[in-house]
Amino acid sequence: MTTPARYRSAIIGTGAIAHAHAEALTKLSDRVELVAVADVDADRARGFADQYGVEKTYADAAELIASEKLDLVHVCTPPGSHVPLATIAMRAGVAVLTEKPTALSLAELDTLAEVERETGVPVLTVFQHRFGRAARRLAELANDGSLGRPLVATCETLWYRADSYFDLPWRGKWAVEGGGPTMGHGIHQFDVLLAILGPWQSVSAMAARQTRPTDTEDVSVAVARFESGALATIVNSIVSPRETSRLRFDFEYATVEVEHLYGYTDADWTFTPAEGHAELAEKWNLTDDTEMSSHTQQLTAIFDAFDAGTDPEVSLADATRTLEFAAATYASAFRGRPIAAGEITVDDPFRKSMDGGMVPWAPLKETNR
Repeated sequence: MTTPARYRSAIIGTGAIAHAHAEALTKLSDRVELVAVADVDADRARGFADQYGVEKTYADAAELIASEKLDLVHVCTPPGSHVPLATIAMRAGVAVLTEKPTALSLAELDTLAEVERETGVPVLTVFQHRFGRAARRLAELANDGSLGRPLVATCETLWYRADSYFDLPWRGKWAVEGGGPTMGHGIHQFDVLLAILGPWQSVSAMAARQTRPTDTEDVSVAVARFESGALATIVNSIVSPRETSRLRFDFEYATVEVEHLYGYTDADWTFTPAEGHAELAEKWNLTDDTEMSSHTQQLTAIFDAFDAGTDPEVSLADATRTLEFAAATYASAFRGRPIAAGEITVDDPFRKSMDGGMVPWAPLKETNR
């Protein structure tokens, strides 16, 4: 039997998050080879390449894409560069896996969607928490009706980032990071919320800059109504000393909840059937998988899709729904009223940027940064 050829990947940007990609690729080395990396910092690129046994490094991402035969390129750069780099790769026929957020705005997503239509090349987004075994099981039970109708949910990303976190010049700036914890931190949790509950209908939100030296919010709170009738609260914070990530789903026949920080295993989930529905515990029956939700699991699903010739996840359409929720959170918070799904159309300022040009607090002066 012929051994299948391995896929060829490259990483653009060798900062902190790139290590999660490289470690996942190392674990999947029977299916994929990391052949090159690129970074504007040549020394950092070389050190990263040496750490993971990569032969080739580039100072220019476009040169890497033009020079290497690739199946997948991982974009691990600051958010403001995601769309330009993804566009270069897609036009070269290379599928893209970009870190969240996919883009700085819905308008940028429109640009990516046009390139995807033109080239037929997918751009995927890292939302690895969709791919843990428990989240997959929850999606199955929710979709097949076993749990009954979803009624209420809570989604909390309560993290802590010290003032020094914002020393990097691209952090905390609307123009280059896109937003605060709503865009850069809580988006992972509410992406899972949306994946389970389906299309959202409206959002009412508040946002504030409580203490951090940033132009963006450091806290946002939202209430969402879903097409199913379910209601959910969503909290995104980077001012919470006891850090946690929590999701809770109350269906007609069961409560399903998870508490973790940056990744979960089966043991982090609790399943509580309603009275008269004890048999659902057998359908849940997750007790022994110690693998954490991670880039490895998402990449496994991507390569499985490549093998089968099917559409890999997380698609641009799915990422757009999640980013639209973030935009609606900001629009509601700054306009002081609910925002309906689909309301942020082509001429809306909140389609062009997440701040909509109307942040209620004044930008910080550089002397205060």
